[in-house]
Amino acid sequence: MIQIAAIQMSSQDKIEQNLADAYALLQQVAALGSSLAVLPENFACFAAGQQQQTAAQFELIAAQLAEWACQLGLWIIAGSLPCPYRPNGQMIPDGRVRSSCLLFDPSGQIVARYDKIHLFDVNVADGTGGYQESRHFEAGNQIVTAQTPFGMLGLMICYDLRFPELALALRQHGAQILTAPSAFTYMTGQQHWSLLLRARAIDSQCWVIGANQVGWHGTRQTWGNSSIIDYMGQICAADHTGASTVITACYDQTHLIAQRSAMPLMEHRRLDLPTTILTKDVRYG
Repeated sequence: MIQIAAIQMSSQDKIEQNLADAYALLQQVAALGSSLAVLPENFACFAAGQQQQTAAQFELIAAQLAEWACQLGLWIIAGSLPCPYRPNGQMIPDGRVRSSCLLFDPSGQIVARYDKIHLFDVNVADGTGGYQESRHFEAGNQIVTAQTPFGMLGLMICYDLRFPELALALRQHGAQILTAPSAFTYMTGQQHWSLLLRARAIDSQCWVIGANQVGWHGTRQTWGNSSIIDYMGQICAADHTGASTVITACYDQTHLIAQRSAMPLMEHRRLDLPTTILTKDVRYG
């Protein structure tokens, strides 16, 4: 059994201050005895139009995180950072960046990188109204899992939570814990945040760690309520203070394995269903 942690932040437009806040919260995680810490989406900078400026510091920020992972003895899911190049090192040619989640081990090594697949191009009835993430970001195209001493991690970011097929694909590739660094808007978070975390946990029989942004970021408001959900969809930890904070829960791989054996959902999935559907007119039996 290990302790896992979600870090909730209210990141603003100053990278130096956001990193100082992240470090202080990571120190809290280490002091609490946790092995894994998940930072939220946009933890280093949350400001419209600053993706390129933040991406220019990608290597420096990654080096800082590597130092902290080593110093604190933590596995760190580094939320998301704008990255100017693809996983193969190729620069993105059209001026966009990728929303990249890095996983650091306690030696400071980057052991995985996941680029957000589903981009938030939606209309929301809030103060911002329309969101077009694809204007500034290029979508990733690979699912990513990573082996750790306490189980297989499956990496997601924010809007990915709305797509059960991704969670199921991660489960099929061995995931036992799904990580979801996020920056849910206040309105969509109020409507769906907890429901989505619990649904993905139930779909996949994985633990889900939702580390969210909270509060106001310029004119944008995020929902907070960071949560850790177990493989049965139960809320093991959640924050309702609306502040930057750390929440923790004890993860037991043994119980997860036992539940999967008792209810083998992946074995029962029907992938051979017909592509055509017979619609019957009930009026005529």
